[in-house]
Amino acid sequence: MTFGDIPVPSPGAGEVLIRNKATGLNFFEVLRIQGKYQERPEFPWSPGAEMAGIVEAVGEGVTRFKPGDAVVGCPFAGGFAEYCTSPEDSTFPLPAGMSFAEGASLPIIYQTSYFALRDRGELKPGQWLLVHAGASGVGMSAIQLGKAWGARVIATAGSPEKLAFARAQGADHALGYTDGTWVEEVKRITGKGADMIYDPVGGDVFDLSSKCIAPYGKLLVIGFASGRIPSIAANRILLKNISVVGVLWGNHRKTFPNYARETHDALANIFAQGKIRPAVTGSVPLEGAVEGLRRLTDRKVCGKIVVEF
Repeated sequence: MTFGDIPVPSPGAGEVLIRNKATGLNFFEVLRIQGKYQERPEFPWSPGAEMAGIVEAVGEGVTRFKPGDAVVGCPFAGGFAEYCTSPEDSTFPLPAGMSFAEGASLPIIYQTSYFALRDRGELKPGQWLLVHAGASGVGMSAIQLGKAWGARVIATAGSPEKLAFARAQGADHALGYTDGTWVEEVKRITGKGADMIYDPVGGDVFDLSSKCIAPYGKLLVIGFASGRIPSIAANRILLKNISVVGVLWGNHRKTFPNYARETHDALANIFAQGKIRPAVTGSVPLEGAVEGLRRLTDRKVCGKIVVEF
């Protein structure tokens, strides 16, 4: 990555030009930069998948926004810059009472968890929800939404600091997962295993999750932050009547263009009720974006870190 000057982009038809105030940093962008993600952008390109700022100009056909509006954008590229363009259908009003840093931390992780828990998992009040990587961005959002919908939440994390962070997000129990003892703890706490498991880690964590899931439970495959894509023996699925459920929000929003807007409105309503709030625990200036991504890679971030302008 290089840091330099480029021309301010002009919004095309159906696009808005945003003067960025904050841009969220996400682990999947590290994978995109390394060429290890499902989607590989053509070079040259700038990372920065989600941002919040002020509409500077609008392109032909845009009706929902005007210059001066405070917005959240989610164009999946271009946010590591002072200005970027975002498609109108990937741009949303900044919820009232939300800071720009919080707004830049909202779209990807909260929409992913909303899609996972509500649409793919059909989470019900009173169910036991096990959230892995509970101090990560997606983990934080899953804990908060799980509690908002009445679940009993167990979170796992890798250090005392991260366990404390997960509890602060609402987790009823927080377990270290540096060894395999959390499997028996989940069984002990729940009495039967977790009804739903939210797994953005993969690898060994996925393997062990299949040993502490309740009969008829749902194991949600969010991603593979551990670096190893796991597999599961079909007899385990059969014997417990469990479901292994894929969660790829990015493809879903492409298939159903109105989904992201509808989900944003729902999340704004849950935020207005005081039941969710992105925890922004750090920021870097634009020229420090590489440093911020390295902190993500080194697992030194709780919640979200953003570029602030």
